[in-house]
Amino acid sequence: MIAYTANCLYTPLERVEQPLLLVEDHAIVECVSRVARPIPQRAEVVDFGDAILAPGYVDIHIHGGAGHDLMVADSSGISAVEQLLFKHGVTSYFPTTVTAPLEQTWSALDRLADAIENSSRDNGARKDRAQPIGIHLEGPFLSHARRGVHPPEDLLLPTLPAFERFWQAARGHIRVLTIAPELEGAKEVIAEAARRGVCVSVGHSDSDVDSTRAAVAAGARHATHTFNAMRPLDHRNPGIIGEVLTDTRLSADIIADGIHLDPAIVDLFLKAKGPEAAVLITDAISATGMPEGRYRLGTFEVEVKDGRCMVGGKLAGSVLTMDRAVRNVMQFAHWDLQSALRPATLNPARVVGLANRGKLEAGAEADFVVLSPTGEVRNTIVRGELSEVRN
Repeated sequence: MIAYTANCLYTPLERVEQPLLLVEDHAIVECVSRVARPIPQRAEVVDFGDAILAPGYVDIHIHGGAGHDLMVADSSGISAVEQLLFKHGVTSYFPTTVTAPLEQTWSALDRLADAIENSSRDNGARKDRAQPIGIHLEGPFLSHARRGVHPPEDLLLPTLPAFERFWQAARGHIRVLTIAPELEGAKEVIAEAARRGVCVSVGHSDSDVDSTRAAVAAGARHATHTFNAMRPLDHRNPGIIGEVLTDTRLSADIIADGIHLDPAIVDLFLKAKGPEAAVLITDAISATGMPEGRYRLGTFEVEVKDGRCMVGGKLAGSVLTMDRAVRNVMQFAHWDLQSALRPATLNPARVVGLANRGKLEAGAEADFVVLSPTGEVRNTIVRGELSEVRN
């Protein structure tokens, strides 16, 4: 048994002063204050001093990092991405596809399924890496009008046979599906994906309010990088964004890098969705953690300069890290650290159905991050395993 202690802990819903986090067999046994009970004599004690313990971050939308694109990365490339995520506090992530020719997408899904199954097979014991939990299929069921940089020649109308082929290639590991709800056949695919437990997310869409509401009725329950690659909000024709911001049945995510959205819009979004339904994603690409230059995203190259990832004048993902996103929420919306943690931990875990992640309580996976009082990552712990001591 390992006893982790620090100055305080965020569950994230509650604050625990002078916490005692007891871990055994990769799971949390107890989370209490040291005032409530003594440290067990048989426990190995790891004291993080004035630091804050919080759940490990959960990123449900990421394309790569450390110079590696997850559409083509081999096992060593995937490992490099996971090590980068780990350094920034992410303990669980959903590798995300980008629209590409079908054969390339099927091949990517197969390799990502391998990564997920290998991680599960070794019990996630690789203590210096984030764990892949499920796949986010972003494309090809997207709007041509709001495709962003997704190649138009590879976009498809959603059909049940096409979705089934993706499902088989991924061996059932698709956990998030981004789809434009206005497309012909979308409602049928949404309903079937939802029936299989997939979090169906509306996005890359030119949808009006009625089509978006029909998607929610069919089983959609989330929205992908709200405002980006969506019909703009209009005060007389609110469209998809109007529905996303006001429908309490929908959670929604944003890229809070100060580039994809102005800080004032981040604040507006967080006010609209509130602490329960707001989710932070990075949408990070292979350039994350790397110098400026040209990097791969799917079948094309992205120019990265001044923090912007551009293709033909359009934004193409980000170089955002989740710890920076949390600190940006603190700056942009004036949320305190405890509040800013929830959209990066508990909320994304709930959105994708991870009942034992995103929170620090008895029975949960022992995945947590050690933070400074201002939100800088000092250490990351995956399944209770301390890999190294970092300042």
